[in-house]
Amino acid sequence: MKYNVGKTEQIFRVIIGLIIIILGLYYKNWWGIVGILTIITGLIRYCPISALLGISTYHKKKYQE
Repeated sequence: MKYNVGKTEQIFRVIIGLIIIILGLYYKNWWGIVGILTIITGLIRYCPISALLGISTYHKKKYQE
């Protein structure tokens, strides 16, 4: 799979996803489920919406060692 989510964005997505889930549980709202999608895209480092828009924050040279 081709990555399009960089390390900084990955961390940001996971943190925001957790916040959305916590707020969804606190307010007893089904929108907390959106947080799960955010976390998944962060963990697999691929976002289909970014791919459609041609956006990538992943820099291959940074991660080659």
